[in-house]
Amino acid sequence: MAKVLVVDDEKLIVKGLRFALEQDSYEVDAAYDGEEALEKAKSNHYDIILLDLMLPRLSGMEVCQQIREFSDVPIIMVTAKGEDMDKIMGLEYGADDYVTKPFNILEVKARIKAILRRTNSPRKKEARSEEEEGVIKSGDLVLERSNRRVFVKGREVNLTSKEFELLEFLVNHPKKVYGRAKLLEIIWGKDYPGDERTVDVHVRRLREKIEPAPSDPTYVQTKWGVGYYYSEKKA
Repeated sequence: MAKVLVVDDEKLIVKGLRFALEQDSYEVDAAYDGEEALEKAKSNHYDIILLDLMLPRLSGMEVCQQIREFSDVPIIMVTAKGEDMDKIMGLEYGADDYVTKPFNILEVKARIKAILRRTNSPRKKEARSEEEEGVIKSGDLVLERSNRRVFVKGREVNLTSKEFELLEFLVNHPKKVYGRAKLLEIIWGKDYPGDERTVDVHVRRLREKIEPAPSDPTYVQTKWGVGYYYSEKKA
């Protein structure tokens, strides 16, 4: 049973989401402001968080950013605004996906299921093969698959679930160029309803975390007009 934290200051929305998700056998917890959401995220294990953008005390952006300092739990940002910038900013601050109010509950459920299918839950960890439990080393970059940790020159960097999956996939297929549409299908799944800019945002954020000079990347590189690939530059 997946455990979901629903964060929204509108109690009727929380009530509706709780009822709909519990009908699908999710365990649902709720928070009604940013500070409460942050405290619950620190003291409980959740499989996914539905996080409203506009919250009292701490905004959804602030909550998302602070959660990313200690957890890679998948986060779906919920916003009443439809502007692209709000969606992109949500991804920039560490959200895995977004939905816009007013939303269809079936769409929310579909996005939750799509993310959970690809999320590194404890049950999936136990089912991993020995090969998947290894360590990948490439120059100054080290990926520990078993605990999803990444080190650059011995310094640990905190990646979100999707950032780790994207980096792991590219490292495992060095020098092979993948278009944005293909990466979206591989990492987010065929039924992911988002657009290709999701890939661009995650690549940019990934570079900011692992690259010595994000504008001149060492690891995740661009084939202009085609897509992205992994190829460690040699000094």
